[in-house]
Amino acid sequence: MIAYVKGLLTTVEDESITIETQGIGYEVLCANPFHFQNDVKKEIKVHTYHYIREDQQLLFGFRKKEDKLLFAKLLNVSGIGPKGALAILGTVSVPEFVSAIEQEDEKYLTRFPGVGKKTARQMILDLKGKLVIWLPHEENEDSIFYQEDTTSKEKRERIDEALEALKSLGYSERELKLVHTELVNTKNGQVDDLVRQGLQLLMKS
Repeated sequence: MIAYVKGLLTTVEDESITIETQGIGYEVLCANPFHFQNDVKKEIKVHTYHYIREDQQLLFGFRKKEDKLLFAKLLNVSGIGPKGALAILGTVSVPEFVSAIEQEDEKYLTRFPGVGKKTARQMILDLKGKLVIWLPHEENEDSIFYQEDTTSKEKRERIDEALEALKSLGYSERELKLVHTELVNTKNGQVDDLVRQGLQLLMKS
């Protein structure tokens, strides 16, 4: 198995990046390849999941090891394939997803591409209680998870509203995916605050 690839980032495509190491270029499929845009021509390390089937071998890449581990967990859920798992990781942070599972928030889970009520329920049945290690501890003051006067579900709803507002301004789905994780990692804020933060991030990209 290929646990990670470390080398020169040569290209960024719509669905993948290419990393060259020792004269070999590895095509690595990613949820948000353009997160690596600023690293082109630099040496990077990407955690990889080596997906092997009779008719294909693919490398999926992740910035964080917990993203890779969650990807592997999702592949064990009936009805979730690699593309579906990658789509989930492209639109949500690990703590946010774990919170939705623990709260049995089917409405939220069905927002992911290809996830209906049956698959959402299967994810809850298969994963609840098995991912809580990735939830921040309450005593951690640096936690990016939502601890103040709101629940994670309420925070997700506000982020969704902010993203809809940004979408109405003409930003594409790809651009919105790039700022989604950053908005998740912010402290509590109202919809207007999140929209302003999103605009700032989009103008920088």
